[in-house]
Amino acid sequence: MSPAAAETENSPETLTDRTQSAVQTLDRMLDLAAQRVRALVTEGDGISATAMEREQRATHGLAWLATYVEALRQLDAYARRLIDEGRYGKLEEQIVQLGFAEYLAQIFGGIPMNQGETVRLSDLSISANDALTYRTEDIETLMETGNTPEIRAEITRLVRDQAGHSTFGDPGLDETMEQIRNEMRRFAEDTVVPNAHAWHLKNDYIPLEVIDQMSELGVFGLTIPEEYGGLGLGKEAMCVVSEELSRAYIGVGSLGTRSEIAAELILCGGTEDQKQHWLPMIASGEVLPTAVFTEPNTGSDLASLKTRAVKEGDVWKVYGNKTWITHPVRADIMTLLARTNPDEPGYRGLSMFIAEKPRGSDEDPFPAEGMSGGEIEVLGYRGMKEYEIAFDGFEVKDENLLGHVEGEGFKQLMQTFEGARIQTAARALGVAQSALDLGLRYAEERVQFGKALVNFPRVSDKLAMMTTELMIARQLTYFSSWQKDSGKRCDLEAGMAKLLGARVAWAAADNALQIHGGNGFALEYAISRVLCDARILNIFEGAAEIQAQVIARRLLETRGNA
Repeated sequence: MSPAAAETENSPETLTDRTQSAVQTLDRMLDLAAQRVRALVTEGDGISATAMEREQRATHGLAWLATYVEALRQLDAYARRLIDEGRYGKLEEQIVQLGFAEYLAQIFGGIPMNQGETVRLSDLSISANDALTYRTEDIETLMETGNTPEIRAEITRLVRDQAGHSTFGDPGLDETMEQIRNEMRRFAEDTVVPNAHAWHLKNDYIPLEVIDQMSELGVFGLTIPEEYGGLGLGKEAMCVVSEELSRAYIGVGSLGTRSEIAAELILCGGTEDQKQHWLPMIASGEVLPTAVFTEPNTGSDLASLKTRAVKEGDVWKVYGNKTWITHPVRADIMTLLARTNPDEPGYRGLSMFIAEKPRGSDEDPFPAEGMSGGEIEVLGYRGMKEYEIAFDGFEVKDENLLGHVEGEGFKQLMQTFEGARIQTAARALGVAQSALDLGLRYAEERVQFGKALVNFPRVSDKLAMMTTELMIARQLTYFSSWQKDSGKRCDLEAGMAKLLGARVAWAAADNALQIHGGNGFALEYAISRVLCDARILNIFEGAAEIQAQVIARRLLETRGNA
């Protein structure tokens, strides 16, 4: 092959031609998988919930396959966008090559749903012969040429050159978003990073002074419209802020989540008076909210909630128990889901309240009549503290029934699910980036057998794969935010971003701790905290299994019906 021909064969345009072709082929295979799985779970004229539960391996495997296909689609779109903008450098190209090679190999060889469960195409009723028809020349070339020792080593070398940057590789965002990222990064480096590990080890609250600084930066009013005192930005900005703050400490990155959920509930379901009253105070940080939804023994099964609210005159009295409530002691309001009509089964009897409460302290956590609780001690995700709460006649003003309508609570809450899952995916990016930062620094500083750890191929390979998976998850997450900001339905993409992002964060933290060796197991090293923090991401805002079930249901309704 002539030098000119070789250059064409290895050009970015040739690579993206292959990646685009691969995604188109995978789309067709995903349609087949959806058809085959649908056949397993269809009874009579429709999809059977009982059959979906019985066939969880197939249905959840379908969700993971679709997530991989969408992730590769967004990685391909990312490469094309950077090429068009003249921003496609060597690191970005190598990430795309390794990302496609590894994820394609997993699709055809087995996708890890977690450490002990690998879903294979045969689980989706796709035989080996079926699979062969989809292993096109472009897919085979991408798998053979993209995951080589040279590419993995080059990614790590280029990442080392960028150490200290806000991200490793161009994330593909515009100048405004990068300015927001840099502002948050400066705040985090100056105020959060030096103190985060001490807060974690002592199980201390994030200081109110730090929360005040976050208020001044606009963190709590980020997506609240300007007419209500916010900055009027979109979910993309929320992702940037959540990622950077969570990179410093997930507790700080998660403080904004409570305000985000409360504000979205009020924006979508509140009366104009409720919006005018509450949103400016949430935006300014004057009022700190907490979400009070989960109950003991219900978990993700919100239809089974038992906490009830009984109307007495101009107040509602609340009775029941809630659990896993984050930052409730210092919160001023609770978005509280309770059953107002005991005769209505399931979701239909639930209503949402904006329940006011006084701020408490460790000595007197709930100085409100009819409200008590105890702390749940946790491995990680500290800084805000988790509580069980008991209500026994706790009063909520009738005017604080959200939207002044009963029976709409679950419907109102559902409107926040997309944003909450996108935000959780962004927090996962921050945790994964933190793990990569720590793993890289330790690998460069720690000398064994006469050389730094980073010079050993299996250490270098870990860093390369962490970098690549982080960028894949980042592109899927930001795509979800763009869909949301465009007013498009994105529950599927948001769920996929959360599902993949949580797994990527855990893998990154686990690998970074492995790079630390025995020191990683020592509490004094920050990676021990990051590992604990990463573990919660696969559980809250919809456990991975629930998330896969929701994704699968939507796929079976929309894919491969021809």
